[in-house]
Amino acid sequence: MVELLPAGFLDLRAAAPYLAAAVALYVLVEQLSYLRKKGPLPGPSLVVPFLGSVAQMVRDPTAYWDVQAARARESGAGLAADFLIGRFTVFIRDSELSHRVFANDYTLFNVGLMALPVDLPGFAFRRARLAVARLVRTLGDCARQSKARMRAGGEPECLVDYWMQETLREVDEAAAAGLPPPAHTDDEELGGFLFDFLFAAQDASTSSLCWAVSALDAHPDVLARVRAEVADAWSPESGELMTAEKIQAMKYTQAVAREVVRYRPPATLVPHIAGEAFQLTETYTVPKGAIVFPSVYESSFQGFPEPDAFDPERFFSEARREDVAFKRNFLAFGAGAHQCLGQRYALNHLVLFLALFVSVADFRRDRTDGCDEPVYMPTIVPKDGCSVYLKQRCAKFPSF
Repeated sequence: MVELLPAGFLDLRAAAPYLAAAVALYVLVEQLSYLRKKGPLPGPSLVVPFLGSVAQMVRDPTAYWDVQAARARESGAGLAADFLIGRFTVFIRDSELSHRVFANDYTLFNVGLMALPVDLPGFAFRRARLAVARLVRTLGDCARQSKARMRAGGEPECLVDYWMQETLREVDEAAAAGLPPPAHTDDEELGGFLFDFLFAAQDASTSSLCWAVSALDAHPDVLARVRAEVADAWSPESGELMTAEKIQAMKYTQAVAREVVRYRPPATLVPHIAGEAFQLTETYTVPKGAIVFPSVYESSFQGFPEPDAFDPERFFSEARREDVAFKRNFLAFGAGAHQCLGQRYALNHLVLFLALFVSVADFRRDRTDGCDEPVYMPTIVPKDGCSVYLKQRCAKFPSF
């Protein structure tokens, strides 16, 4: 029995060759586009259609970025190219080229580094995006409640309260002048600011604290010098506050904090998107739409003598002054107009942690092979999470 197909029904078997030809044409165009944008840069000669190198990056981020760094280093130009899920990418190892990018479109997206950028249900990227929206609404409600309490004459109890006091003052001044409220005073926008502060500070700070403990454990001489310097300025049994003046007096401990950040910068990459074609070198122009990865991590190991050694003396010795001599390679906090606003706070926070930690606790770490290899989460942390055993060192804990 012969069954007639409905009018307009497409015979997929007949269309298959055309679909295959279309896919083959797309793959060819994709390859040619990649090669055109790649130009003289080192990178894969051929890329996996649609996906590129994303499988390698997701499977082992550390190994992937090591390969990119090796390609950039061996090229002599400090650049390497690749292809990730339909996007052409440029990896930058050279410090001066990173400065050029920092000075140019600035976009930080940690989640995009660690998840496939697929905005569909069931994918980590979608879950992260929705989680951010929920957190921003929640933090916006916190800002609203703080505003209400400050408006009612309540005493500030946290940094947000002090912030909202100033915000209300700006709102009142605008109202008195017959102007609308300033743009940055909306509750949800304030929630977005709070999220940025909390996410960036929490993730980067956690990374730095882990590496600080790792460094102290691996270098007993450094630990002894920090303990001696802190003991000269403050004692946990004194009942005194750890003041800003005391922190400023701890010059060697400050050098240790700076070396921790140089040796293991928390945010190893600061991705940018080229909004337009951007001439990066005399021989290479980044194409519009490319994702550019300036490597803060790689810059930290350029210029400095014996860069693979953890050596706080490079920031402490008046004779060496490496923080001045190689300032342009110290990119852990960005550069130029896009330098981290919280740099001083972050370093002071790390110094304060070091001073308290070495004073109140003895610690022991069970070191294993590869325990200090960096892993991406998305900032870098020691492979073993830097687990330590703690024992009270002081007679009594300080009470602030």
